[in-house]
Amino acid sequence: MAEPTITCPKCKNEIKLTESLAAPLIESTRRDYEKRLAQKDVDLASRETSLKEREQALEKSKETVDAQVAEKLQSERAKIAADEARKAKLALSNDIEQKTKEVADLQEILKQKDEKLTEAQKTQADLLKKQRELDDAKRELELTIEKRVQENLAVTRQQARKEAEDELRLKVSEKEQTIASMQKQIEELKRRAEQGSQQLQGEVQELELETLLKAKFPRDTVEPVPKGEHGGDVLHRVLGPLGQICGTILWESKRTKNWSDGWLAKLRDDQRTAKAEIAIIVSQVVPKDIETFGLVDGVWVALPQAALPVAVALRYTLIETATARLASEGQQTKMELVYQYLTGPRFRQRVQAIVEAFGSMKEDLDKEKKAILKQWAKREEQIERVMQSTVGMYGDLQGIAGKTIQEIEGLELKAIEDAPAKTRKTPSEGR
Repeated sequence: MAEPTITCPKCKNEIKLTESLAAPLIESTRRDYEKRLAQKDVDLASRETSLKEREQALEKSKETVDAQVAEKLQSERAKIAADEARKAKLALSNDIEQKTKEVADLQEILKQKDEKLTEAQKTQADLLKKQRELDDAKRELELTIEKRVQENLAVTRQQARKEAEDELRLKVSEKEQTIASMQKQIEELKRRAEQGSQQLQGEVQELELETLLKAKFPRDTVEPVPKGEHGGDVLHRVLGPLGQICGTILWESKRTKNWSDGWLAKLRDDQRTAKAEIAIIVSQVVPKDIETFGLVDGVWVALPQAALPVAVALRYTLIETATARLASEGQQTKMELVYQYLTGPRFRQRVQAIVEAFGSMKEDLDKEKKAILKQWAKREEQIERVMQSTVGMYGDLQGIAGKTIQEIEGLELKAIEDAPAKTRKTPSEGR
């Protein structure tokens, strides 16, 4: 074993500690160590006493704290129990309310299900009833179909019998239609020939009227209305002594066999278009209440021999009116102009146009009514003629063939006698 060494703090030399050198040091160290141990024993005893005192104090403090904790815990437990009781009561109340609501909902659902069940039962009853009705209707339909099949067999037999008769009747009708068409063509050719002749005569009369007016009133302007334009036949502009235009006369020439009131309305329309003050119709035929000339619904109507005297009189009236109007020119106020318009021919023509429109509508309505009544009467007469022709043809065939011709229902003597008297007409009445 190596000997312990120590180092000098000054010279740093190592010095070996031999037994002779280390004994005093070891002894001194041993005494010092023993002394320290004794002191530690004393300190330890003192500490043990202090610890016991502390343990006793801690025990007392612990008991005090335990009492306080127990008291605090008891109060907290009471408080917690109260809170829990309140919360439990509130939760129980909410739970009871929720359960009540759920019970009400369940009752409502149960009620709805009961209603649906009732409705379903009612629907089922209706379906059963409808099914029963459909079955009854099906059986009734089958019976009806069977009856109609039997009836159709009888109708088919009658139809086959009538086809031959219809074919014969159609041939007779075709011949009658051919004859009627030929007669219609002959009448149309006659009408066209007469119309061409009347149109030529009318043009000659128009030229004659234009020539007479130009010869009688050389200062006036007399112009023919071009062919194909609306506005009468001759336009006569009357000139005054100073060469001013005093008015316009519209002439219409007619050369027919019959008088027509429709000429008046047409000439009034032409008068308004031409802005003429006077309109005159010269015709070979005049209304019954007119001898030579007269005023009819605002239009002058005259025979050809009275045309010039009427023209002289009306021309003088236009010149006098224009002269009076010229004399008062510049002195009329707006009210006077309005009064002049209201009392003048244009306002009368405007109002008259409205009245004529309504009158024309009324005439058209009456004509339509008469045409419909006429058409009804014509068809009734045609049906009666067809029935008479059919009966006559059936009688002729029966007279030729005898009883071999099968009887036709509705054409026998018994059926004709049973018919109401008001529906039968004699041949003379039918014609």
